[in-house]
Amino acid sequence: QVQLVESGGGLVQAGGPLRLSCVASGRTFSYAMGWFRQAPGAERAFVAAIRWNGGRKTYADCAKGRFTISRDNAKNTVYLQMNSLKPEDTAVYYCATVPLGGVYADQYSYWGQGNQVTVSS
Repeated sequence: QVQLVESGGGLVQAGGPLRLSCVASGRTFSYAMGWFRQAPGAERAFVAAIRWNGGRKTYADCAKGRFTISRDNAKNTVYLQMNSLKPEDTAVYYCATVPLGGVYADQYSYWGQGNQVTVSS
């Protein structure tokens, strides 16, 4: 059984940083990890993904240049460092995992509970 537990969300002012963490348990070794977000009234959208060895990272256009995904396999943890946050980044952020990864939500099998990020203007 795979479980993902996110932390690090909260309220931040526009322009500020925030780091999300996601701790995985279960058979996630060699799995890709992804971050998605869902704003009110919107569909869940891809933010970033990283292969199991950290060698390949993929970002949505909204995240390029501002967000950085990383992972520490010794701690079974994936991070999303978010800088220069904007009010439009406000959403519930989810981490997800699946062996091969991808940029679509339906490619992922396991999801965290979600973590609210609110950026004030």
